[in-house]
Amino acid sequence: MVEDFAEKIALSLYGRSMRVSIEMQHCVKCGDEAFIFIDEVSRKEYMISGYCQSCQDQIFSGADDDA
Repeated sequence: MVEDFAEKIALSLYGRSMRVSIEMQHCVKCGDEAFIFIDEVSRKEYMISGYCQSCQDQIFSGADDDA
């Protein structure tokens, strides 16, 4: 199941449960609270990835890319 795979990846990468993080409204990546999003697309992405708005911005902006 995709959800089980995502859970294993989250535990491996971040040491946090994606399911618990979302239930507690925290970011699976940074651990900060995750309940303020700029739009509905970002809120839906949180339900898929578990990333707060700040982590989404960082990841999807390419800020960490070695360009």
